[in-house]
Amino acid sequence: MSEIAIGKAAGKIWEYLDKNGEASVSKITKETGLNRNDAQRAIGWLAKEGKLNFETQGRSELLSLK
Repeated sequence: MSEIAIGKAAGKIWEYLDKNGEASVSKITKETGLNRNDAQRAIGWLAKEGKLNFETQGRSELLSLK
């Protein structure tokens, strides 16, 4: 996956979280149509940029925008 494709996937996740609020990685991948690997790469990109909050609830990790 190219850097441009990762950036586009990151944009898709950012837009999803902006519209829908916090969500699990499973929900994000299901509702954005991204495969799990691409979603993980994009989440890493957003985390590196300091754009995400991570919260553990039970066995789930929820992501939200900062």
